[in-house]
Amino acid sequence: MSDHIPFSPFEKFPLRFLQISMTACTHTRLLFNMRHLIVLLLCVGILNHISEALLMEKLADNKMCGDAECSYVVSMATALDDFIAPDCRFINIKKGQKVYVYSKLVPEEGGGVFWSGSVYSDRYVDQMGIIGYFPAPVVKETHKFREDTVQIPTTNMDFLCA
Repeated sequence: MSDHIPFSPFEKFPLRFLQISMTACTHTRLLFNMRHLIVLLLCVGILNHISEALLMEKLADNKMCGDAECSYVVSMATALDDFIAPDCRFINIKKGQKVYVYSKLVPEEGGGVFWSGSVYSDRYVDQMGIIGYFPAPVVKETHKFREDTVQIPTTNMDFLCA
């Protein structure tokens, strides 16, 4: 009788099969719950990163761009001197570095003249592609790509630090 597998009165399958099936089902539920936990943790991480973004004071209410989205380079400039970014809205620039200018802020009365752009240099590749503001007097325009510019209002996103 030790080889006899008892049957459940309600099922056609042996109890051992049911125990194996229930174990597999438990593992499947556990994996399913783990996936949900991973997705939840990723969402919390993303939301935490977004919540760490800091809205900084606007430097100007309007900007001059090559197009309505400010996606085209307006000009190329060369840095005349080093500039150390005072906060996350700005970029560091080294003397002699090439800078792609994307927009020129329209200065408020008594305000500074700032442009936005990204640096380009074989020496400072770690900074390439980072877009930020810098004082216009720190650079000299060497080539204008667009003569026509459009004036558009700045938004809070223009001055958001992440």
